Amino acid sequence: MTVEFVASCKLPTPWGVFQMVGFEDRETGKEHVALVYGEPSGDAPVLARVHSECLTGDSLFSLRCDCGFQLQEALKRISEAGEGVLLYLRQEGRGIGLLNKVKAYHLQDGGADTVEANEQLGFEADMRDYTMCQPMLNHIGIKQVRLMTNNPRKVKALEKYGVAVAERVPLQVGKNRHNEDYLATKMGKLGHMMTEHHFKDDE
Repeated sequence: MTVEFVASCKLPTPWGVFQMVGFEDRETGKEHVALVYGEPSGDAPVLARVHSECLTGDSLFSLRCDCGFQLQEALKRISEAGEGVLLYLRQEGRGIGLLNKVKAYHLQDGGADTVEANEQLGFEADMRDYTMCQPMLNHIGIKQVRLMTNNPRKVKALEKYGVAVAERVPLQVGKNRHNEDYLATKMGKLGHMMTEHHFKDDE
């Protein structure tokens, strides 16, 4: 196992005080964190989100994607549930990195969709890695998760690497006029499960 615990601390947020647990993947050098609320442990499934870093959406308020909206909604739901965990993974742009993401956005400005842009840059549509998730959850003491995601492929990828997913919980937020085509591509080409009447619009 190449993922090791480094340190933990309290992290006050608008949704309550989380425990931020830091990990380092010795093989890749990447740093990941888990945001833990309450004291989730034992055999019962725990509400969870596996969230890949999106600087533009999470921190710069971009409306081109739904990532920042999903991050905030997941933390809110975990807080309301009284316990849960969010794994924040450092793999920007579905694994291609920040500057390649800027290049992909440039291609999207010219008419390519999010999958076509990645492929034109020589990347696969989704290059994310989830091998670090089980060691992170094991350290926290979580054996099963109720995973907040619209992406069945993520469920399968996590299960492939040993994470027991008891349930997929839809997380449909953040639709707006700037990301309608992006969300349609995620449904049509990446298999995301989203339905119009469940969406919380954010104009």
